[in-house]
Amino acid sequence: MAAPYKSDRRGLIWICIFLGSLCDIRAEQIRYSVPEELERGSVVGNLAADLGLEPGKLAERGVRIVSRGKTQLFALNPRSGSLVTAGRIDREGLCDRSPKCTANLEILLEDKVRILAVEVEIVDVNDNAPSFGAQQREIKVAESEIPGTRFPLPEAFDPDIGVNALQGYQLSSNDHFSLDVQSGPDGIKYPELVLENALDREEKAVHHLVLTAFDGGDPVRSGTATIQVTLVDTNDNAPVFTQPEYHISVKENLPVGTRLLTIKATDPDEGANGEVTYSFRNVREKISQLFQLNSLTGDITVLGELDYEDSGFYDVDVEAHDGPGLRARSKVLVTVLDVNDNAPEVTVTSLTSSILEASSPGTVIALFNVHDSDSGENGLVTCSIPDNLPFRLEKTYGNYHRLLIHRTLDREEVSDYNITITATDQGTPSLSTETYISLQVVDINDNPPTFTHASYSAYIPENNPRGASILSITAQDPDSGENAQVIYSLSEDTIQGAPLSSYVSINSNTGVLYALRSFDYEQFQDLKLLVTARDSGTPPLSSNVSLSLFVVDQNDNTPEILYPTIPTDGSTGVELTPRSAEPGYLVTKVVAVDKDSGQNAWLSYRLLKASEPGLFSVGLHTGEVRTARALLDRDALKQNLVVTVQDHGQPPLSATVTLTIAVSDNIPDILADLVNINAPTDQEDSDITLYLVVAVAVVSCVFLAFVIVLLIHRLRRWHSTRLLQAAGNGLSSLPASHFVGVDGVHAFLQTYSHEVSLTADSGKSHLIFPQPNYADTLISQESCGKSDPLLVSQDLVEIKGDSSLQVRLKIQYLPTMHKTLCQSSVLQKQIIMSLPCISEALCSNITTTNEGRKEGRKEGRKEGRKEENRERMGREKRKRKENGQEKKGTTKEEKKDY
Repeated sequence: MAAPYKSDRRGLIWICIFLGSLCDIRAEQIRYSVPEELERGSVVGNLAADLGLEPGKLAERGVRIVSRGKTQLFALNPRSGSLVTAGRIDREGLCDRSPKCTANLEILLEDKVRILAVEVEIVDVNDNAPSFGAQQREIKVAESEIPGTRFPLPEAFDPDIGVNALQGYQLSSNDHFSLDVQSGPDGIKYPELVLENALDREEKAVHHLVLTAFDGGDPVRSGTATIQVTLVDTNDNAPVFTQPEYHISVKENLPVGTRLLTIKATDPDEGANGEVTYSFRNVREKISQLFQLNSLTGDITVLGELDYEDSGFYDVDVEAHDGPGLRARSKVLVTVLDVNDNAPEVTVTSLTSSILEASSPGTVIALFNVHDSDSGENGLVTCSIPDNLPFRLEKTYGNYHRLLIHRTLDREEVSDYNITITATDQGTPSLSTETYISLQVVDINDNPPTFTHASYSAYIPENNPRGASILSITAQDPDSGENAQVIYSLSEDTIQGAPLSSYVSINSNTGVLYALRSFDYEQFQDLKLLVTARDSGTPPLSSNVSLSLFVVDQNDNTPEILYPTIPTDGSTGVELTPRSAEPGYLVTKVVAVDKDSGQNAWLSYRLLKASEPGLFSVGLHTGEVRTARALLDRDALKQNLVVTVQDHGQPPLSATVTLTIAVSDNIPDILADLVNINAPTDQEDSDITLYLVVAVAVVSCVFLAFVIVLLIHRLRRWHSTRLLQAAGNGLSSLPASHFVGVDGVHAFLQTYSHEVSLTADSGKSHLIFPQPNYADTLISQESCGKSDPLLVSQDLVEIKGDSSLQVRLKIQYLPTMHKTLCQSSVLQKQIIMSLPCISEALCSNITTTNEGRKEGRKEGRKEGRKEENRERMGREKRKRKENGQEKKGTTKEEKKDY
């Protein structure tokens, strides 16, 4: 007895293990049942209780129904936690006449990334009454039919199942016919009309019957059809099909219009009684949309597109009837074969659109479901993504997959991804579907700003305007948003004791460098700056770059002439050149410098003006003044040269210097030649400046005043001319050996100046004998014993009016005559004696009117020139008589001088 007991115990253990595994499996699937045709929102089951959750926690836990794109039959009530209907459910439209109708749905728990399967059985209710395909049916019966003959009647169709389906038929009462119901092998009831009594067409040609079909539901539903029995002549043979059932298998992609098969029925009768026609029996709407039957030939063709996923099998009832109405029944069974005509469907159930670039590998990005409506290998799907992406796919429950991070992300390399998920089935040929997922990589501040150059150099011209833009410095930050916003600044420093911020500034947003003051190249030539670029991230990152700012020289300084220097007493320095000098003889050299640099400081020397063109030349780059040709006896003693010094800047700047060159082989010749040079007496070329201002105020007496003033002017002009001539005769009577030149002939080398100042405003005149002014080219001679200059002052006649006149007489002589002039006072006495006459002439001339003064000056100058020329000619004649060199007439040179 022990052995059987042990074997029974082992069997019980295996049974327990099997039942436990079944419990585990059921734990992942929930089943409900619900009647069809319920109102929307009807409760199917308490899903929250079955999941072990509180009713209000479904939304927080992310519990939702996953849809694949089909019509949703159910929904979740977030408040009650129940599974409810999303609308009316029609079992017949959903499952046709299947014995069991179920709807499968999937519940997603997002917090656990878990999928639960829910199966809901749709329970049939009696919501459809039996119905006939035609409400009226005509049956032709030969009057010769014997009692017991059976005639097929139209069947009713009830889409319900079970007790709610068709249960039986009833026939209205009559004297000739009865109803007999037959059941086929498939359980379908076929009503037949049985002839009970013989018929007589002449007694009654048409019989009207009512056929009623009813189901077994509660309440019972029924449908009726009118049967019209028409008596005809005898037709004793019904059509017979060649096969009781026709079987055919076709592919679902069969083109529309393709012939499937041809059914055939024969009737041994002749004439109209033997003519067979074909038709569908109990045709449903779906059958009539997919297939077409030729009533004469029996050809069945495809009318609509077949779809294996919609239905893989079709049961078509056909019948054949002859002319009188005898019928035969048959079935056509169509099997639809699957082809790979459906691409996989990808449904994304959970998706993250953005993720930090610092996210770790393994982070879930998306959860999606893959479904293929085909069957077999055509429905097997594999998923893939490009290999170059830092992501991977992982299969979870059923057809669900997860998209995960495989490698660390870097937003600066790739800021966003367009991930292509390809779902491919294993059919032949294979079909695929691509789904695109966009993922934005969120930036973190992990990159400092980077300058476009390792260092910068900028050039700014000096004398720039304040606020001028120097250059723009750019730093790039590969981050985004605030992490990429760069702020520019300058490091603190001092330049020549002043802060750097007082010289330049930088725009913190654009990086443009501006000058805050005008730079001077002569003050400093370059600046060294340190620019900092800092981003706005947290924490901020920064980088530095060096900037060299160079000040470009501008031509803002004119050349400065170092030699010859301008004498401080107003005279012009004189250079000595021997008359025997050969061409190219170095007379002197002009030395100049320019504070600028570069080509702005390159100097060139040019001869701007010369009293004797072609006699002297100036070196272009050396400034050396040389003779261009040999000196001739006709060349003047004094040569005036104007030399210009010009730089090469843009625009060029220049300076000029006037050189006076004395041409002689020895100093006595210079003195003898300079005696013949008389001071010009033209008052317009002398240093005497006369400012006359006369106002005529009386407008009513203009003409009378003009006549009076004109007469007064004529008288005073004649008087003034006499006074000036007397003064000129007194001065001209002095020996020429006492002085070199008067008014305009300046001393050269070592000079002495005697100055007479006459001013109309002060009322006094001054006679000054200053000390000798030594030049740099000759050895200084001993001056006379008197060290202080002699100042002789004499009151002048007071001159009314606001004009001033100054007469300056300079008497210059050589060092060899220095001692003689110091000991002789004849010249000084002559000048002092002539002052009252000059003063009186000037006073009388100033008091004339403006109009009179102009004409008086012109007439006086003319008379003075004539008188001076006559005296000059007289002196020259006397001199030539004394020297025995007088000639008749005047030479061409004398006429020219005259």
